[in-house]
Amino acid sequence: MSEEFKIEIVNPEKSFLVQEDVSEVVVPAFEGEMGILKDHIPIISFLKPGIIKIFSKSGIENYYVEDGIVEFKNNNLSVLTSNILNIEDLDKSKHENLLKNAEEEANKTEISDQAKFLADQKVQVLRSIS
Repeated sequence: MSEEFKIEIVNPEKSFLVQEDVSEVVVPAFEGEMGILKDHIPIISFLKPGIIKIFSKSGIENYYVEDGIVEFKNNNLSVLTSNILNIEDLDKSKHENLLKNAEEEANKTEISDQAKFLADQKVQVLRSIS
């Protein structure tokens, strides 16, 4: 019996990724990193800035997301996000620009606690990518 399920990642421009041979996905949910395997209970959760890790027969893929919603039901994982980048495609100048913008956002003086938390998360995640 197969231990694989389907993932679909959608952003405003297009269907970013559709893959049907996924064995595990780790998402940066607000509750913490959440690992999803086949037959996981149905869930809906918000994403915080972080790395989505996709494990499949072809290897491990890592994607940077800033926000979104994740839903899992009937062995189909849907990720809706406004911004997603494949870490392998992230060149040095784009990475530095993202980090600079996140640091500027985090250092704003008049910012809500939630916005500060999200900006700090972006900075932390972007610094961990090398």
